[in-house]
Amino acid sequence: MALFSRRHVLGLGIGALSAPLLRPARAAEEFGAEVHGLSVFGDLKYPADFHHLDYVNLAAPKGGTFSTIPSVRSYNQSYFTFNSLNAFILKGEGAQGMDLTFATLMARAGDEPDAVYGLAAKSAQISADKLTYKFALRPQASFHDGSKLTAHDVAFSFTTLKAKGHPLVIVQLRDMVKAEALDDMTVAVTFADKRGRDVPLYVATLPIFSKAYYATRPFDESTLDPPLGSGPYKVGKFEANRYIEYDRVKDWWGADLPVSRGVYNFDTVRYEFYRDRDVAFEGFSGKSYLFREEFTARIWATRYDFPAIKDGRVKREVLPDQSPAGAQGWFMNTRRAQFKDPRVREALIQAFDFEWTNKTIMYGAYARTQSLFQNSDMVANGPPSPEELRLLEPFRGQVPDEVFGPPFVPPVSDGSGQDRALLRKASQLLNEAGLVIKDGKRLLPNGEVFRLEFLLDEPSFQPHHAPFIKNLGTLGIDASLRLVDAVQYRARVEDFDFDMTTERLGIAATPGDSMRPTFSSQAAATKGSYNLAGIADPAIDALIEKILAADTRADLTTACRAFDRVFRAGRYWVPHWYRANHPVAYWDVFGHPETLPRYQIDNYSSSVGERILWWYDAAKAAKLEQAK
Repeated sequence: MALFSRRHVLGLGIGALSAPLLRPARAAEEFGAEVHGLSVFGDLKYPADFHHLDYVNLAAPKGGTFSTIPSVRSYNQSYFTFNSLNAFILKGEGAQGMDLTFATLMARAGDEPDAVYGLAAKSAQISADKLTYKFALRPQASFHDGSKLTAHDVAFSFTTLKAKGHPLVIVQLRDMVKAEALDDMTVAVTFADKRGRDVPLYVATLPIFSKAYYATRPFDESTLDPPLGSGPYKVGKFEANRYIEYDRVKDWWGADLPVSRGVYNFDTVRYEFYRDRDVAFEGFSGKSYLFREEFTARIWATRYDFPAIKDGRVKREVLPDQSPAGAQGWFMNTRRAQFKDPRVREALIQAFDFEWTNKTIMYGAYARTQSLFQNSDMVANGPPSPEELRLLEPFRGQVPDEVFGPPFVPPVSDGSGQDRALLRKASQLLNEAGLVIKDGKRLLPNGEVFRLEFLLDEPSFQPHHAPFIKNLGTLGIDASLRLVDAVQYRARVEDFDFDMTTERLGIAATPGDSMRPTFSSQAAATKGSYNLAGIADPAIDALIEKILAADTRADLTTACRAFDRVFRAGRYWVPHWYRANHPVAYWDVFGHPETLPRYQIDNYSSSVGERILWWYDAAKAAKLEQAK
């Protein structure tokens, strides 16, 4: 499966928050010294005078084309189609790569878990109470039409996103009180008391829109008109639902900044859209696009034997990934009556034979996911530590007793495909929940047959469902699979109109405010949120706040482990699998840094991910042409 890579509206009009100040600006002495970067806990790897990020190739040539198919998505984007160039609202299917066209105040460093350094902002100052951040803009920052990028544009952008952005953005901006232009070159962003620890960093990496451009256009409408941007690329050729290209801005104002040197090397970045990843593979083998990250173990094991592989024109690599693997699985919609009882949810977990599926369908390529924070030190193991217990004790009696012991771990089957012991346990759990068998059918407590439908938009994932559905049938559950197109799938998921569906929730190396739109009670009732399971648990809500309030990384790790215990005790999902690497294949026209940054895939703002560090090698391309 593909990675998902992976966000209240104030009672004031849009103009109100970007209008002149209604109170005097804070005196300069109330703010700390200017800083060139920000991080959650204040630690920065790079000094104020750093020249470039350590992992880039300063000698990387500019030129050529990078083409791929989508492998991560955010907000309203789809893997399979697009019909809008507005990728920051709920409406429409946003085009992949639109983030490349907008500058942000700061840009992430891929070799640190959460640090950001100046892009459109040359520096920041933080108030003594840590509730107001002042950003000083670079005088050279501008939009693609040559107009200046000012503090008024920044204030407009943040205020508009809070009011009219995608619901995930709105939730993550809950703690942003206001954004104000103090003058043309200084913007002040004020946050609520006890704000999420990482909200200022999130705000610093939001796209900056032109206030003048949107003065005559609605922000919250789908459109195929390329918006006015200020980033390293601008929209080039495109055909809705088929492909889109981004052209490098040759005279981009930010090209020689420390965060940009050795980055954004391709003249053109192109996304191809296919409705089926199997069909997309044929496109790759025919050189319709040049780079493919492979998410299907069967294809990786059996189909990379076409002539271009054998003669070396296509290269294969397995790139390490040291960031948290996130939570991929079948999420159960607990808003629906048949999933209210956690014993029912555990029965479904018991019925999935991962060992057989991994061996038979996925060629043994994966390990079983157990935790939301898989592949990190935030995973809960064994009994809670004294520090974890201090966070968990207030909820004793409100959460399952297992929270105070070793955390729940998915069962290990005998690999037969129908482990009788696990199926007996599943049947026992269903019986205990009042779901009895009558005439071979499992009945809900109200007497209706227990039916569930898996919702899917990816044909290549159908084989993984079949053995699971067979086991559910053995338990008397009438399970079925519905495959829909990408547009219908997103509409149904955003309306929570499903029983079970597959999702991968990406978890940052420093979890923060994004936990709210993914796991909070508020998000459970917010259309378009990532809280697919409908989790509405006061203990979960309180532990999210503990995560956000952690003052040190040790405290953060403790809070995440406590959260992990409660989350796993809820049995909200049937955990899937993960691998701590990324199999990729590409036509041999690229070069890339020998050592890729640890957090690049997890943290870099661009949907192209670490590939913005790669470059087009003209000599290799010429050799490839000669070998045809």
